[in-house]
Amino acid sequence: MIKEAIILAGGLGTRLRSSVPDLPKCMAPVAGKPFLSYVIDYYKKQGIENFIFGLGYKHELIEDFLRHELNEPEYTTTIESEPLGTGGAIYQGSLKASSDNILVLNGDTFFEVDIKSLSSFHREKNAECTLCLKEMLNTNRYGVVETNNDGRIISFKEKKFYERSVINGGVYALNISSFLNEKFPEKFSFEKDYFERFYLDKKIYGLKQDGYFIDIGIPEDYEKAQLDFKNNKMPDLKNINKEWSLFLDRDGVINHDKSPYTLNAGEFEFYDGVLEAIKKFTSIFNHIFVVTNQRGVGKKMMTENDLLEIHELMTDSISKSGGRIDKIYYCTSIDNDHPDRKPNPGMALRAMKEHPAVKKHQSIMVGNNLSDMQFGKSAGMFTVLLTTTGVRVTLPHPLVDLQYDTLLDFANALPI
Repeated sequence: MIKEAIILAGGLGTRLRSSVPDLPKCMAPVAGKPFLSYVIDYYKKQGIENFIFGLGYKHELIEDFLRHELNEPEYTTTIESEPLGTGGAIYQGSLKASSDNILVLNGDTFFEVDIKSLSSFHREKNAECTLCLKEMLNTNRYGVVETNNDGRIISFKEKKFYERSVINGGVYALNISSFLNEKFPEKFSFEKDYFERFYLDKKIYGLKQDGYFIDIGIPEDYEKAQLDFKNNKMPDLKNINKEWSLFLDRDGVINHDKSPYTLNAGEFEFYDGVLEAIKKFTSIFNHIFVVTNQRGVGKKMMTENDLLEIHELMTDSISKSGGRIDKIYYCTSIDNDHPDRKPNPGMALRAMKEHPAVKKHQSIMVGNNLSDMQFGKSAGMFTVLLTTTGVRVTLPHPLVDLQYDTLLDFANALPI
């Protein structure tokens, strides 16, 4: 597995000057500490053991921070006397690398990349560089990256507005010897002079990652990061009481998530322990809601009556087991911009409007993927991620407060 990383931390942060005067971008304070601290913490937990920091503007500030953040054997630095571009900075850092393959990332971007899967993919493809790609909605800040079925990059498209796009997330696995073999000028752009110049000739691949992503390069996203990383920890579970409300995703939380969808009541199958868990929730929470995307109806793979029959079976079984569901909110739309389609918070906002006793700061959203977590945070709730379908994060995480293997594990952690 890749154990070494170059972090580009020399940016001036010109566009952030209105919010963060006179600091390198990566040192902008976010929720009480430099943004770079979150990047380092995450990648250390992912297994990175040695960091090479490419510094430039106000490098003394970053060097002082690193002396307190990391032990001396864990990092080294390179310093640009004048800006060398992303390519020049990576080239300098590569000369100090001790590994055959190295991670490259930006100090002003947080992208939750699974290093294990990236390392495996990069090795299996014998790639010279692997880009971590992120799917984005309604953005004009980034160009688009296209790959073939094997993951090989086949085009880079210019920046413009795209309703849905796959972008370069700014995290790369790079083969050092291949990169250093090329002749580059002292100052050059990694994106223009390496990727766009060589992608047709070299083994340059893309691997989609679905983890949390934010680039604090503009004031709007910098402010978003303040909210996302805010130290807003869930209270001790023993303090959860009848003033609290619970929101549950359905597929992958209550029942087995079947491909492509659970299409009728005959296919509906509770996870082991769910009925017991919801019985326990009933004695603890004031309200219990189910909030679920049901795109199978919108795609005409099933009818709304099929969905209602599933929900009748589910609620009847829960009731007979001593539990209850107060209301089920569902969205059948296939439009990602529909306000009720998660991760948009419409269903939660409707529940809070229809049940005035429900307070966002006393509500918990339980789901099995990060879009559920984003839904919860967007509605102001605390979040619990279940790993039932394989999604797992490293805590602390800006979208996830607690993590359990099953719904019953979460129920058993609550006071009875």
